[in-house]
Amino acid sequence: MLKDIKSELKRIFKNNFLWEKEDLYPYAYDTSPNSGELILPRYVVFPVSASQVSDLVKLCSQNDISVIARGAGTCHCGGCRSKKDSVVIHFSKMDKILEIDKENLVAKLQPGVVVGDFQKEVEKSGLFFPPDPSNLAVSTIGGAVALCAGGPRTFKYGNTKDYVINLEVVMADGSILHTSRDIAKSVTGYNLTQLFVGSEGTLGIITEITVKLIPMPEKRLVTLAYFDSVKDAAEGVNKIISSLLTPSTLDLLDQNTLKTIEKFYPCGLRTEKAAALLIEIDGFADCIEAQQIRLRAALGASEIIQASSKEECEAIWKARRSAFASVAKLKPNVITEDVVVPRAKIPELVEYIDTLCKKYNITVCIMGHAGDGNIHPNFALDLNDKNETENFKIVKDKLFAKALKLGGTLSGEHGIGCEKKKYLNSALDSAALAYMEKIKKLFDPGNIFNPYKMF
Repeated sequence: MLKDIKSELKRIFKNNFLWEKEDLYPYAYDTSPNSGELILPRYVVFPVSASQVSDLVKLCSQNDISVIARGAGTCHCGGCRSKKDSVVIHFSKMDKILEIDKENLVAKLQPGVVVGDFQKEVEKSGLFFPPDPSNLAVSTIGGAVALCAGGPRTFKYGNTKDYVINLEVVMADGSILHTSRDIAKSVTGYNLTQLFVGSEGTLGIITEITVKLIPMPEKRLVTLAYFDSVKDAAEGVNKIISSLLTPSTLDLLDQNTLKTIEKFYPCGLRTEKAAALLIEIDGFADCIEAQQIRLRAALGASEIIQASSKEECEAIWKARRSAFASVAKLKPNVITEDVVVPRAKIPELVEYIDTLCKKYNITVCIMGHAGDGNIHPNFALDLNDKNETENFKIVKDKLFAKALKLGGTLSGEHGIGCEKKKYLNSALDSAALAYMEKIKKLFDPGNIFNPYKMF
């Protein structure tokens, strides 16, 4: 039977597929820790068209083989880990920006396009695609759609779901579905587009994406504000919002994060401060100065560093984007978690995480998108240390329980994957969860699309 599958794959993909064991290892995991057995996929294929994906899905459906869509593999929650008898679809050959329509403010692209590359390309036309995941230099638009990626700009501009307007999707029977039209506004039938955004490849395989664009802000200005406590920093966020300002970015960095970045990527951060807010305002050039005056008056910070040039703005952002890499230098492993709480609960959550990690001797650096309550604790670990691994499991359980108790949720942009699915019963209404499972069975009756994820 496997020989027949291989022959069929050769017919569909010519030489664009892998089957040798040594070639399969890189496609067996993502950036999340793999605590169990490493399971290699049976094959990895590299399609160049939706019709090839359709032929593959028909073949896999007939032979009860799982299909796992994969972009850059930067998922933090085990969302694209392979399973036994699975075929991984790698979209590196479907990486074309098909159209940028400046007049209608839309773009059409394939799932393998790198987010950062796409942003640079649309900016050449004076346009803007705001979703801004921290790994945008490598992460792909297909993965961003599958996980509904957000990033620092979510507070002002929203996340990926607010920009996707049409999708081409290969369904479980191999049929090719278009969820809407390439227009910014439509209330015609059910909103299937939004159903697929954030579904983590469990309902269908996305092969083409249409997004809306907006005019690029004329100018942006970055401010780094330091505070003597995390509570003061959180109150600073509320003061900004109460002043009727809407910064594009309101990011929080705790003292451990500041110290760790400065240790490995020295850039002059004030490591003696308890917390900092990275704030970016953007808009028309003649409005920026007025916004900045109001921002400084509202903050109540102990020290404010304002970038005076594009180069200084980029230097501050480089420090911010170095956080994960910095923590990764502390110990052999780093795990980034992703919870959301009401903005007013951020100080309580941060204090809880700090106390919890001290109790269980776990190294943590806390940062996040304070404007929308999305907090990312970065845990530096040695997963070869059994005691530390067990302690981290306790910390993780308690972290999620606390976030839910504070009125929050399990994920703001990293997804559920296989790492968080056991917590869903606590996070979702039982009726809502039951309907989600029914939707999964309706769209994927054979459970071939990314199985054992989410549910």
